[in-house]
Amino acid sequence: MGVGEAANFAAYAFAPASLVTPLGALSVLVAAVLASKFLGEGLNLLGKIGCFLCILGSTIIVLHSPKEEEIESMDILLERLKEPGFVIYALIVMVVSVEIMVYIGPKYGHKNVCIFLILCSSVGSLTVMACKGLGLALKETFTGTKNEITNSLTWGFLILVIIFITVQMNYLNRALDLFNTGVVTPVYYVMFTTLVITASAILFKEWVHLSYQVSFFYIK
Repeated sequence: MGVGEAANFAAYAFAPASLVTPLGALSVLVAAVLASKFLGEGLNLLGKIGCFLCILGSTIIVLHSPKEEEIESMDILLERLKEPGFVIYALIVMVVSVEIMVYIGPKYGHKNVCIFLILCSSVGSLTVMACKGLGLALKETFTGTKNEITNSLTWGFLILVIIFITVQMNYLNRALDLFNTGVVTPVYYVMFTTLVITASAILFKEWVHLSYQVSFFYIK
């Protein structure tokens, strides 16, 4: 699992988030096949159709993935982070997250599966953005372009990744304790993917060169 997460982090450093995140659906396919083979959990017709749709959707995404505007340095990334669009998005995420933690979650979290998953997904979208920033810093450092280890922004990204993942996993586990895994997993996947693509579109302008036909496939 650790190797898989490390590979996932590396993917965020070199590919658009709107490509990497939806391909997470392949983990559902792999888990289904392995469970069928080693745990004796047979796949019914709907399960097989779902696996086929995962493969089909992943193929469409790979063939038509948007190209993000190249960010070649941490200085450029810092300027992007200061843009009004992303600042507003980050503020909305923080306000919604605090509201769920303090008021909505304790009162309604046990009644609706979406409550805690909205928090997990919104914070998770910022986790991915921080991972991309950290990946850029490490890439610049290891390629010899510039030593970003001494850059305070690099350490800021690292701290944010740790904090965001802690919050994300805490409330995801709460949702799993309260609701069936078969309900939590697909709802969380859809919400998380949607918000990551939204945050990435705002910060990295990944949808500028994307046609409306391909956008339709992403929405589907």
